[in-house]
Amino acid sequence: MAADHGYEFMGPVFGPMVIMMALPAVCYGLVYFCNSEGCFSLGDMTLPGLPPQARLISAEAFVAILGWLAFQSILHCILPGQNVQGTLLPNGKRLTYKFNAKLNLAVTLIAAATFSFYLHVLPLSWIYDNFLPLLTAASTITILLVIGLYTSSFSHSKMLALGGNTDSGIYNFFIGRELNPRIGTFDLKHFCELYPGLIGWLVIDLGMLQKQYEKHGSVSTSMTLVCIFQFVYVLDALWFETAILSTMDIVHDGFGFMLAFGDLVWVPFTYSLQARYLVDHPQALPNLALLAILCLKGLGYCAFRGANSQKDTFRRDPTHPSVRNLQTLKTERGTRLITSGWWGVARHINYTGDWLMAWAWCLPCSFGSIIPYFYVIYFAALLVHREMRDEHACSRKYGADWDKYKAMVRYRLIPFVY
Repeated sequence: MAADHGYEFMGPVFGPMVIMMALPAVCYGLVYFCNSEGCFSLGDMTLPGLPPQARLISAEAFVAILGWLAFQSILHCILPGQNVQGTLLPNGKRLTYKFNAKLNLAVTLIAAATFSFYLHVLPLSWIYDNFLPLLTAASTITILLVIGLYTSSFSHSKMLALGGNTDSGIYNFFIGRELNPRIGTFDLKHFCELYPGLIGWLVIDLGMLQKQYEKHGSVSTSMTLVCIFQFVYVLDALWFETAILSTMDIVHDGFGFMLAFGDLVWVPFTYSLQARYLVDHPQALPNLALLAILCLKGLGYCAFRGANSQKDTFRRDPTHPSVRNLQTLKTERGTRLITSGWWGVARHINYTGDWLMAWAWCLPCSFGSIIPYFYVIYFAALLVHREMRDEHACSRKYGADWDKYKAMVRYRLIPFVY
């Protein structure tokens, strides 16, 4: 966690530098360790390497990524949406956000179904064949975007993020210097958080599904499960789009390398790992395994959505019938902390549900390789770090009341364990 100087991620220099080098390396490493030539397993420890015909860069990939970003930007601008005011900013003002992610997703999926699956003029299976050049293009464009964001943050009257306005230029570049960079009313951080990355992740999944059909003549149950599970996850995020306004990403963090690379590269290119694995390694699932995975997904989603909805409803209207009987702890700030319902089980039970769903995405890949389980391993570390950030922020925010709350809700993530 951050010390008194306010630096996180082992800042101000060493941690950010390591992370900014490691994230792209991991993205490429996952392709090196698992592709059409084979997939690394703990059994024989063989490294498949990159396929002989693999390219790292192509002009077509840059055109595709730029076209994708332009397509999503245009949809966001021209489609109707709901205008919602954000939280109160340090300058006493509120920004207005346009929310139309569900429409963006619908139009994108209709376009994909029409031009790729029906007319076959833009086959999404091309994504599988050009995965590395697309990764290079997305990474390059994202880094150029971050450089532009950092440079523009020195313009007059920019509102800076508290954590990104330090004496370390490297740390500020990594964490994000400007809090809410905009082009007119177009909010770059909100857009990148939800639109091109999350929807792009689903488009990559569809490309992998189409490639598996072209390669094997059918789509496996495991591929179908992974695509449906991840579609539900993205749809949930876009359906409850307004919930993003109270997240640390929007309220606290600047828009720098950490969020930009995570949104535009890490999410679409690593979260689609299971679908990419199944193109070359289709798995047949026994009925019992299928049922168990479905139950795990259902349990995880109930905890994840139930906890988040309970919190959001309570924030909007504590007298709502679904939350008015919840037990709470009144704080000196005048707010209340929920101590029953989902939030009485663990202080970050929504993260626990998120992690259970991660297992449901990985298990359809069976156990021939550990690589498809990268996500659930990485996600565990991410969620633990995230809950530590939350704990630190809440301790500073609520003081002694947070200690009382911890005594009432003892567990952080997993009841009786952690």
